[in-house]
Amino acid sequence: MNYLSRKDVFKLQDIPNVGKATEVDFNLLGINKPAQLIGKDPYIMFTDLCRLTKKQHDPCVIDVFISAVRYMEGGPHKKWWEFTEERKKTLSVKAQ
Repeated sequence: MNYLSRKDVFKLQDIPNVGKATEVDFNLLGINKPAQLIGKDPYIMFTDLCRLTKKQHDPCVIDVFISAVRYMEGGPHKKWWEFTEERKKTLSVKAQ
């Protein structure tokens, strides 16, 4: 799949791994433009999403959030599941 250059990303679904459901989640969080992801903490975004929707979302949502934030901050596009190990390590450290 060919991805747009970051300078050509104007819609949230132009970001790798972001589909309709994630766009809805971002909108709930007040994120309507890709550039608004820069500097965001994916873990706080996830906590806020769970609070706003009053439900516990699957932790893989964090992986998608990490991939989107990293991409918008200049990182390479990667599959969302390539961030799973990082998420597991980060959450285990935060739990200690």
